[in-house]
Amino acid sequence: MFDGLKEKLGRFRKDAEEVAEENAEAVEADVEADADAEADADAEADAETAEPSEATAGAAEPDAEAVEAATEERGDSETPATESGGSSGPATADADTNATAAAAPTTDAASETDDADVVEGEVGTGSDATPAPEATSADERAAADVERETETATDTERGSDGDDERESEESTTGFGLAKKAKSAVRGRVVIEEEDLEDPLWELEMALLESDVEMSVAEAILDQIRTELVGQERKFTESTGDLVDEALRDALLSVIGVGQFDFDRRVTEAEKPLVIVFTGINGVGKTTSIAKLANYLDERGFSSVIANGDTYRAGANEQMREHAETLDTKLIAHEQGGDPAAVIYDAVEYAEANDVDVVLGDTAGRLHTSDDLMEQLAKIDRVVDPDMTLFVDEAVAGQDAVNRAREFDDAAEIDGAILTKADADSQGGAAISVAYVTGKPILFLGTGQGYDDLQRFDPEELVDDLLGLE
Repeated sequence: MFDGLKEKLGRFRKDAEEVAEENAEAVEADVEADADAEADADAEADAETAEPSEATAGAAEPDAEAVEAATEERGDSETPATESGGSSGPATADADTNATAAAAPTTDAASETDDADVVEGEVGTGSDATPAPEATSADERAAADVERETETATDTERGSDGDDERESEESTTGFGLAKKAKSAVRGRVVIEEEDLEDPLWELEMALLESDVEMSVAEAILDQIRTELVGQERKFTESTGDLVDEALRDALLSVIGVGQFDFDRRVTEAEKPLVIVFTGINGVGKTTSIAKLANYLDERGFSSVIANGDTYRAGANEQMREHAETLDTKLIAHEQGGDPAAVIYDAVEYAEANDVDVVLGDTAGRLHTSDDLMEQLAKIDRVVDPDMTLFVDEAVAGQDAVNRAREFDDAAEIDGAILTKADADSQGGAAISVAYVTGKPILFLGTGQGYDDLQRFDPEELVDDLLGLE
């Protein structure tokens, strides 16, 4: 059943799965490449940070040598001053002052000037004035020390700024990769709409070829886009799970419209429950009534059949044969009688004899026949049935969908029975009727036997179509 549709759905699943797998592989490759680039950038940044430290260490060594040379020079200056003979007091004071100036290079300029004036007064104009050069040397060393400290602080600040810039750059770059990275690390995959463009187009063509109504096909495609495109999905088992889930949800959203439990409805309904059957000639409506009578009997419900098809020659004989085979009461009038009157009589019989369900046949009519459709509306007014079931062939495809819409407009239907489902390879009607009418498919006819009436289970059908059983 619906083998052609199964094949087409399987083809879409395969194509979409391949697209999703390619997408996942591309994400992983991008993330790996970005990780390598980030590692290279970090290594380069570390190398740049190490270079200023080496330069600072190299610059410190000449300063130590300069300090040692200055110390030796001061030693040489102090020796002649001591050996000069004359008054040793001023010379000693001069040396002490110079030593003090050398030991405290960081003293401010004003203090050093005062010290120099004192030394000049004590020594006199005739002495060898070496303290001034000493003080100048101390000032230069102090300025050099300050300059080096400033450069070191600047280098540190520059390094900090460089780190901030790198962090900012990494943050900006990483933001663009965040979605991909998280997808790969967490085992998830994101499918873009352009990735599914070709598979979705193929699916749309396949659905239309299977006689799925246009609006139904569009609803299925929209649902798949909602499920797959731009959404993160787990990528733990196989990509096919993503596609199966999306396709399953999409099919259920159109096939499962308005579903209700038929058996429960019969059980809970006030008796007798009146069910009227509508549809065109030759679609298996009479046979479906007989099958449903058997179905009800197997579940402990009694029934009476009303032959409201009073226009078709041989209709009474055909229905009587079924009734006798099933040992079910038949209510019939002469050919050409009023269908509404026949069904009304069957309801009165059921009330008088405690029969649970009345099954009323109607004349097979074309959905384009205004007179016959008006007669159907009359039955609806006179009998006020509890349930109206539309019967058509599954193999009729788009025609069955159009007829279901017309019959629903004439006398609102509550559900549908699709016959010859076992001979339908396309499944267009089975998918479309419920969505177009907003009323559920309740049964599928799958053969000529009375037992060949299968309860329609949307989830079971979808799982069968997708091979998920």
